[in-house]
Amino acid sequence: MAEGPWNWCAAGRIDPDRVRGALAGALERPVHDLVPGADLLCDVYHVGGDFPTLIDVYLAPSGVAEETVASAVAVRLRSAVLLPDDTLNPSRYVLAEPDGTLRAVHVEEVETDDGPERRHIRPCTGADPACATTAGCDRSRWKPDPTPERPAAA
Repeated sequence: MAEGPWNWCAAGRIDPDRVRGALAGALERPVHDLVPGADLLCDVYHVGGDFPTLIDVYLAPSGVAEETVASAVAVRLRSAVLLPDDTLNPSRYVLAEPDGTLRAVHVEEVETDDGPERRHIRPCTGADPACATTAGCDRSRWKPDPTPERPAAA
């Protein structure tokens, strides 16, 4: 049974074969370009911005958490990977860092003819103006990072 699609972006311009190889290693199964009949498809293309490598995974496997796979791919690529979080806040993402750490962030996004460009990543602290939207960051399982002005809840 498949889920998806998964839509990620990676920091730096990364070769599509390298991305598919990292995904194949993380999932321990073959990953193909957009080949009819393949059971796991991955399209990789480039845009501008701070996260210019866009990664679309089709027929993603069920039974494995998307953020776990994204974290493993980030480690294999040695590059940060952004994936959507569980809020409807359009500026909020989960950042899978090259060391495997997962944390909530905000990003400025601009839609272009080539695809979305993401820039100016910053930690989600709960104090960011983007956190005040109706799809508030405090409702996510990816909690805002505490700051001296806003300590973590006890």
